Amino acid sequence: MKKFLAIGALTLALSATAAAGIAATSISRTQDAADTALTAVVNAAVLRQGSTGGEVKEVQRRLKQWGYYSGAVDGIFGSGTKKAVIAFQKKNGLTADGIVGKATYRALGMNDSYNALNTPNKKPSSSSSNYTSSDLYLMAKAIYAEGRGESYTGQVAIGAVIMNRVRSSSFPNTIAGVIYQKGAFTAVADGQINLEPNQTAYDAARDAMNGWDPTYGCLYYYNPAVATSAWIFNRQTVTVIGKHVFAI
Repeated sequence: MKKFLAIGALTLALSATAAAGIAATSISRTQDAADTALTAVVNAAVLRQGSTGGEVKEVQRRLKQWGYYSGAVDGIFGSGTKKAVIAFQKKNGLTADGIVGKATYRALGMNDSYNALNTPNKKPSSSSSNYTSSDLYLMAKAIYAEGRGESYTGQVAIGAVIMNRVRSSSFPNTIAGVIYQKGAFTAVADGQINLEPNQTAYDAARDAMNGWDPTYGCLYYYNPAVATSAWIFNRQTVTVIGKHVFAI
């Protein structure tokens, strides 16, 4: 009987050891998969000839604005874009390799892209998964320029109006299109859009892009103390946050 009990105990011990090994292997594989995915994200953020997408388009837009690039802003990193990047790098005392990495992102003012590369152990935020870091940066700039004196909720509300316009068929369907639509925002007209946003503006942009809408669907806002358009005063007011009236 004791022999049978000993054999049974040994069998259970072996089974437990095997199960623990399987669990450890599973955890290890899961971690490896997560690390691989994170590495892929970070590597994708480094732009070079052959890269495509919204990040490339934003690099092209900036280089073209500053006179380094004369090609199409098409989101395709070709030889012309590489040549422009090299010229920009030389002008700014950077390694002229035609690759957009941390130093070049920083010099371009693409801070969110720089931060993503500068903190590789930090998992990318789930915010704005349908948008690029360039969209986030531009949204933060708009919020900072238009509402840096407002409360945090008031700043999120400005971002929410931008997002509501993106979703509306009456406005452009991109964040850049909405912000740069002619006559849409005072900060674009007077150049304040070029101010560097602070962390609060970034946080407000993320919250707005994640769906927080303190305006309840508004498409317009204005400061009644300085607004001059009679048309805007005729819009239906939904809420007032700080100095801004939000309307539909």
